[in-house]
Amino acid sequence: MSDSLPRQALEFSGEEMREIGYRVIDMLVDYHQSRADRPVAEKLDHTALDAILREPLPRAGMPWREVFEQFQRQVVESSNRVDHPRFFAYIPLANNFVSVMADALAAGYNIFNAVWLQGPGAAQIERLTVDWLRQLFGLPSAAGGTFVSGGSAANLTALAVAREIRLQGDTAGSVAYCSDQIHFAVSRGMRLLGFAPEQLRKLPSDAGFRLSVARLRLAVAEDRAAGLRPFCVIASAGTTNTGAVDPLDELADFCAGEKLWLHVDGAYGAPAVLTEQGARALKGIERVDSLALDAHKWLFQPIECGVVLLRDRRWLPRTFKETSEVLKDVQSEGKELNFMYQGIQLTRQFRALKLWMSFKVFGLDAISEAIVAGFENAALAERLLRAEGCWEIVTSAQMAILTFRYRPANRDTALASRVTHDLVGRLLDDGFAFASGTQLRGQSVMRMCCNNPRTTPKDLERTIQLMTRLAAQLEAELNGAVFS
Repeated sequence: MSDSLPRQALEFSGEEMREIGYRVIDMLVDYHQSRADRPVAEKLDHTALDAILREPLPRAGMPWREVFEQFQRQVVESSNRVDHPRFFAYIPLANNFVSVMADALAAGYNIFNAVWLQGPGAAQIERLTVDWLRQLFGLPSAAGGTFVSGGSAANLTALAVAREIRLQGDTAGSVAYCSDQIHFAVSRGMRLLGFAPEQLRKLPSDAGFRLSVARLRLAVAEDRAAGLRPFCVIASAGTTNTGAVDPLDELADFCAGEKLWLHVDGAYGAPAVLTEQGARALKGIERVDSLALDAHKWLFQPIECGVVLLRDRRWLPRTFKETSEVLKDVQSEGKELNFMYQGIQLTRQFRALKLWMSFKVFGLDAISEAIVAGFENAALAERLLRAEGCWEIVTSAQMAILTFRYRPANRDTALASRVTHDLVGRLLDDGFAFASGTQLRGQSVMRMCCNNPRTTPKDLERTIQLMTRLAAQLEAELNGAVFS
């Protein structure tokens, strides 16, 4: 530690800070440059991981180099690389280095982006970035929003606003509607907002795993006849399971006629509106009352970077504004925007900086091309799977996602399900690439999300060859177990 300041100041000298900073940059650059050459997943040393929990609370400090080495060894080396070009599980989180540095700047300057007077520049940047997103999604000039941690918080925030604006906080007898493909963040958010499970009606999805407007119309009519209060429809702009996009334009027509709030969970899929193919799939997204977005997914930001957009920006302070004597000096009725009134957080970080910097440094065209790469990679993956001859495509590539299952030579469905289910574990053990599994109407399927723009055709070819080889090994082993 520096001799110029007492230990309790928690400070370093300028020379020491530069040394620490250079070390961090070296670690990050080495990782970014070598990422594709590393395995997607490391074999876990459970003994070493358990040792972390036995470390006592330190009374005295230790050299920072040793702490950084421990972080590298215990955290980095044991983590799956969700930004790896051969990580196809869940929704891959491919960030960019400019945004990584933006996060470092926001943290280093410790910018408090809740009260306009404490950070007017940061507040203006967030307002501008929100407005850029408003324009991208075709929302009216009266629309606005706020940055939050991610899709879960964005959905929760939007549904809290819907509850306030449409129900004035009175949830008795109220009902919201979605398909059985909705993300669990929505049902969890509804529960946290005080709704009982039966107040969220999950309707069976159609053949394309989309919300059926015919079933929705019938459910709303039945509930009204029973004296209930339908108030909200929750649609998906790209489901996590299959990439399906609910019929947004048709849903907007229905909601307008029935005076229902239309919320769209666009956590990963909404940014596809920047592409020609995505814009066709997302037609009607400009008509929503609220939209949840995860910029750390298909806008290539580091975790955390969620956004919630509302058709009328006044709805946010109407829902969340509370006053306090200690903050009386920063309350204003002018044009200044205090983000502490726009959501549940008072103390909030400057999340908008990284997306603003990305837009500025790369430009919208480059970001759009990166999204197009996801569509193209998923389509290529589907062609490669079909060419292998032992895979059945369950849902074709859409919004960079496709699902499939193994098809053994004897067409044994039980064997197909077992191989498909067990393949996930074999991939994880191998470490070269990783794709996840899911369930579609009780059927085990494999799932690939190909939205990482750094994924190459060679990555896809080698991954699918690996899956085919591992699946064949599993089939042979299972057949041996059956007939031995």
